[in-house]
Amino acid sequence: MKNWKKLVAAAAAMAATGLVYAQKTELTVYTALEMDQLKAYETAFNKSHPEIALKWVRDSTGVITAKLLAEKANPKADVIMGVAASSLAIFDKNDMLQAYAPKGLEAITAKYRDSKNPPSWVGMDVFGATVCFNTVEAKKRNIPMPTSWQDLTKPEFKGQVVMPNPASSGTGYFDVAAWLQLFGDDNGKGGGWKYMDALHENIAQYTHSGSKPCNMAAQGEYVAGISFEYRAHANKAKGAPIELVFPKEGLGWDLEGVSIYKGTKHADAAQKLVDWAVSKDAMELYGKNFAVTAMPGVAPKLANIPADYESRLIPLDFSKMADSRDRVLAEWTKRYDAKSEAKK
Repeated sequence: MKNWKKLVAAAAAMAATGLVYAQKTELTVYTALEMDQLKAYETAFNKSHPEIALKWVRDSTGVITAKLLAEKANPKADVIMGVAASSLAIFDKNDMLQAYAPKGLEAITAKYRDSKNPPSWVGMDVFGATVCFNTVEAKKRNIPMPTSWQDLTKPEFKGQVVMPNPASSGTGYFDVAAWLQLFGDDNGKGGGWKYMDALHENIAQYTHSGSKPCNMAAQGEYVAGISFEYRAHANKAKGAPIELVFPKEGLGWDLEGVSIYKGTKHADAAQKLVDWAVSKDAMELYGKNFAVTAMPGVAPKLANIPADYESRLIPLDFSKMADSRDRVLAEWTKRYDAKSEAKK
């Protein structure tokens, strides 16, 4: 009798487990997060919400941005997470985001969230420009370590610089936006474009990923890879012979953010994901990868990232970046796209 009761109880437990699994809500989440971050974030979220299954749709920022805009009439996303704020601003202008004030919003730094109340998006972490400089390859070629953006235009860097294509990569776009702000735009005639003309002479390739230039420099394919601090920090931590360079003129940057896609059929689950994404627990995870999180005082000091890193980030207007994006990318493509890597 006892064995029979145990069997009945076990069967009931299995049935209940199967029922819970069958009732899981699947959220389709569009993201540009790095592959080596996704699993950790998903695991942590599911500890709090095992009833929600995350279906990631991942690509580089430019590709995800274009995909979401193309799907506007027939949306497939429930949540956008880990996508650049400059892209989120574009979606907001296209009435694609659902405003929502997540739990704990008051703890988020004001400049790292949408200014509206309730906000259309909230920031997660900052990713900023960093040059990955391969010291071994540089020594072979007698190339000194750069300290400025202008140094990368010097003759010794001919064919030894790689950077992301701004049409594909959020990192590439904030680089271009920063140079235009630092050196001048003037609709294609300013100093920023003259700088990029000179840099183009030394560029070996424009990649379709913000991480790839640092990976190429880390592997010794090129001396200098214009990338962002997470990938630079991660590669150096793995033993790559690179130094992290933060050019003295100032650093372009963007903000990874999270938002609910307007019209989602899973609003309750989407809100739970956004609540978690701006929580202290989530911010502590981001802080393992990034020097600056949207919630202040959470991120620990990262090795190889200067203590004054945040103060080196130049002021950028995400709304302005969104408004000028099409014009800037059209001009950039016309001038420089011939050196872009082939698309897969």
